[in-house]
Amino acid sequence: MIVEDVHYVRSIEAMRVLPGAAEAIHRLNKAGLKVVVVSNQSGVGRGYLSLRTLANMHRALRARLAARGAKLDAIYFCPHAPAKKGEAGCGCRKPATAMVERAVRRWGLSLADSFLVGDSTTDIQTARNAGCRAVLVRTGKGGRDGRYKAKPDAVCRDIGRAAAWILRESA
Repeated sequence: MIVEDVHYVRSIEAMRVLPGAAEAIHRLNKAGLKVVVVSNQSGVGRGYLSLRTLANMHRALRARLAARGAKLDAIYFCPHAPAKKGEAGCGCRKPATAMVERAVRRWGLSLADSFLVGDSTTDIQTARNAGCRAVLVRTGKGGRDGRYKAKPDAVCRDIGRAAAWILRESA
């Protein structure tokens, strides 16, 4: 989790970077690791915000992080609302892996050497589906969503602790 978990962030003003997130990303950057965001943004598909607003929020997030020495290499998002019961969903909405696969192609990443950090069991299931390691952070949903039974490789209090674990594991 990089930003505070609020129900459908709809504006730049409502978007708050979590304490320690920029510093954690900066440490990963310094270690030469790619930092890529993969995010379900169903608020777009539900009509809560436009693609333009989301793009502006992404620019603001990058700027806020950059002001603290942190850089996101890419942001991939799924703008679709969840599929209704009995309908086929898109291939990009987590726990599907299209966003992860796109990052792998763009950056030449090795999934076996990659980590997916998230606050939900959907994030952990995405990591399992993609074949990378999963880190659950206790910020935001903290894994309490209960949607999937997937188990993480590590559970950390926040993104700072997750970054420290990743750096130890990738050394």
